[in-house]
Amino acid sequence: MKAWVCNAFGEVPQWVDASDLAPSVLQPGQVLIDVAACGVNFADTLILKGKYQKRPEGPFSPGFEVSGTVRAVGDGVSNVKPGDAVMAMPDWGGYAEQVVADACLVMPLPDGVDFNSAAAFQIAYGTSWFALKYRADVKPGEIVLVHGAAGGVGLTAVECAKLLGATVIATAGGEDKCQIARDHGADHVIDYKSENIRDRVREITASLGQPKGVDVVYDPVGGDVFDQSLRCVGPGARMLLIGFASGTVPQIPANILLVKNVTAIGFYFGAYLEQNPDVAQSGMAELLARLKSGAIRPMISAVYRLEDAMDALTAIRDRTATGKLVIDCRPNR
Repeated sequence: MKAWVCNAFGEVPQWVDASDLAPSVLQPGQVLIDVAACGVNFADTLILKGKYQKRPEGPFSPGFEVSGTVRAVGDGVSNVKPGDAVMAMPDWGGYAEQVVADACLVMPLPDGVDFNSAAAFQIAYGTSWFALKYRADVKPGEIVLVHGAAGGVGLTAVECAKLLGATVIATAGGEDKCQIARDHGADHVIDYKSENIRDRVREITASLGQPKGVDVVYDPVGGDVFDQSLRCVGPGARMLLIGFASGTVPQIPANILLVKNVTAIGFYFGAYLEQNPDVAQSGMAELLARLKSGAIRPMISAVYRLEDAMDALTAIRDRTATGKLVIDCRPNR
């Protein structure tokens, strides 16, 4: 089995034959998957540095979302069988030709859903759908401000907020990225490279008859973006903290939360799935149905061969990627 293996946090992964990472005997409740595709996420860069919420022990391969074909199942597994086309969200291990995942994190693919789309949509759409619907409780007619709206996660937030009936104000850097946000449903777009986010949001919300500010902020960026957002929310607003792609974790001034009755909501998708298994199953089923119907459509901007996976990580780390990047993990492709 070929895989990218990181032997110690902070080291560059090595392209090796890592058959020992795929056990010959599965534990009960586990599924062995021949990986067809793996989605690339900013969190992949964090786990390699040992800065992610979960830390593997010993050599590991990055990669949190995969699709492929079941090769074998352990005792007690009944939701999938060998030969099934599936998608899965393992704790790590997706940058490889095979991966082991717990059966509870594996779902059969509906007919008509291809491997690349399945690998591209799980974490990004799952994060946005569960955060906006189940944590922020977005209602039709509310105004949602989405940052990083041309990126892999932010773009899905635009689509999910629109599905929930919201008016979306999106921020992105540069006209090309702004156009991507418009093409995916954003009602208003702010180019943060040439426009002041705080001032423009206030202008837009005033034009919408809501001069006190937005109802919900979706922030995967952090840093100065969060600080500006906090000053253009209305009373009772909800601020979703999705991540800190800027590299700066904001220090929240509690006095502003108090005065405006604002709620700051942290959202870590992986932990939410573990803590709310029933909601997780129903929510992912909702997303799969929308994926199959075409109501959501992952924007896959590039597909890399497995041996070129580090190029994909570089594009994510440098924030030059738009939409979603996918790694084709099938041998001899």
